[in-house]
Amino acid sequence: MSSSAQRLAGITVWDGESDRGASAIAWDGDRITELGPAEQTHSEFSVIPGLIDTHVHLDSSAVPGSGDWMTWPLITPVSERALHVVAHARRAAAAGVTTLRDLSGSEAQLSAARAFDAGLIPGPRVLVNGAVGMTAGHGDLFTPPHYPHRGPVADSPDECRKLVREWARSGADGIKIFTSGGVLSIGDKVGWRNQTNAEIAATVDEAHALGMLVAAHSHSAEGIDIALEFGVDSIEHGTGIQERHLEILLERNIPVAPTLLINDAIADRRIPVSDDAAEKGRAVVTERDANFVGAAAAGVRFVLGTDANGVFVRFGDQLEEVRLMKRSFGWTSERALRSATSDAADAIRLTGKVGRLTPGHGADLVVVRGRPWEDIDQLTAENIVAVVARGQVIAGALPV
Repeated sequence: MSSSAQRLAGITVWDGESDRGASAIAWDGDRITELGPAEQTHSEFSVIPGLIDTHVHLDSSAVPGSGDWMTWPLITPVSERALHVVAHARRAAAAGVTTLRDLSGSEAQLSAARAFDAGLIPGPRVLVNGAVGMTAGHGDLFTPPHYPHRGPVADSPDECRKLVREWARSGADGIKIFTSGGVLSIGDKVGWRNQTNAEIAATVDEAHALGMLVAAHSHSAEGIDIALEFGVDSIEHGTGIQERHLEILLERNIPVAPTLLINDAIADRRIPVSDDAAEKGRAVVTERDANFVGAAAAGVRFVLGTDANGVFVRFGDQLEEVRLMKRSFGWTSERALRSATSDAADAIRLTGKVGRLTPGHGADLVVVRGRPWEDIDQLTAENIVAVVARGQVIAGALPV
């Protein structure tokens, strides 16, 4: 047994799909080496896989009350921003979220992800999607008007292909597109078209040719029409889901990240937002609530995706999002927990690596008080005893 090997025996294990009962689980570095039955000794505790948030934004200040969240990335050097990315990611990991997919990454997220991958800093797995959007599109309108330093945009099919290739060269894991306007972007409307069909088609085609998944931000029914027509791999937000979309969503088993908490927070003005954003947020929530009941009843594949950026949704609020998904969709607790573990892993092409506890998978696991797959309300920060990410205990302590 190597010096990095660790073992828990006599603890109930939920493996990402089912209750394995009292078990022994062992890992050596970032690899689970054993999972089998054992006599119960830790009756108070259980083990579940580390959670996976498929939609976050890590590039914001990790210092509470540090000023305008929108301008902070524009005036802070990328080297400094990367440290805040690390802080956010580690904060999420301490709450049991051991894999994060950043949708709209930059060099800050890519740098932090490489540091985690190299083991320079103990922490979660971070995937990064590069954004491909148009001038004056949702992604571009987070930068205040006339500000000279802006992220990249693409305004023709050829520019879209080039930007996809540049993201691939940078080491990005996937691509994000926009098929509607957004809530927090400045001056647009949710229903605005974002790029032409030819531009969207070129982006998706090029990304798939390079083996990259495409996530589509969409709040409108027309935006979902476009996303489905051109074969995206996930729908982000999905506010405008209509009955006409259900057949394709179910047939292709397309994951949808519902981002419930953030839109509720904006609509209710729980955090400071502009009048325009609050109005858009209220409209989105009204439409979402009307559409999601039928979508959930039909079996649409909702997976954990919060849009957390540390301001509107904090890193660690993922636990509340899972509980809210259970209540909103009429799910069992186990179905809700699958949406944040095994199914989320499958949605972002990490099957066989994370999301399940089985020999050969990565050693990402959470020790909790209670049985959250039986009662998701037990999945709280206070009930987390220890978090293991990549085989290292990064929060709490393993029970003796």
